[in-house]
Amino acid sequence: MTLYIVPAIFLGVLVLSLVRKKDAYAAFVKGAGAALELMAGVLPYLMAVMIACELFRVSGAAAAFSRFVSPALAPTGIPGELAELLLLRPLSGAGSLSVLENIYDVYGTDSFIGRCASVVYGSSETVFYVSAIYFSKSEIKRLRYAIPLALAASFVGNIIGCNLCRII
Repeated sequence: MTLYIVPAIFLGVLVLSLVRKKDAYAAFVKGAGAALELMAGVLPYLMAVMIACELFRVSGAAAAFSRFVSPALAPTGIPGELAELLLLRPLSGAGSLSVLENIYDVYGTDSFIGRCASVVYGSSETVFYVSAIYFSKSEIKRLRYAIPLALAASFVGNIIGCNLCRII
């Protein structure tokens, strides 16, 4: 059944464009051009964040920070071994995937730590990447609460997810 979802959406868009008498091809080309412009504008910022994250991880600073923070995670129900993943996930998808693979290698995928790591990786977002993409094209210029609130919501979701892993 899921095999037919993408073709059904594609056909639905074509039928809708025919009904509304719109040029679907021209709209697609215009949208693709806008996406390229967006990527050209955002790419330098993304590269800076990705390089900073990789340097932070490779230098050992992320591991040192994780060792420092891990005792504070115990009361929340999140294993201390996930501190580095919690730190990198909002910043870098690739960096956090590397940390996730390391957790799987060390603790296994079926362990409590492995299941919590899966929940953390799968249910949280690269907040800074999404914010850079969204806010670069929006009219909103005052971002006072957006990123701290997104980070707090992500952390609360991680706490709930890890505690559910403990129960299940």
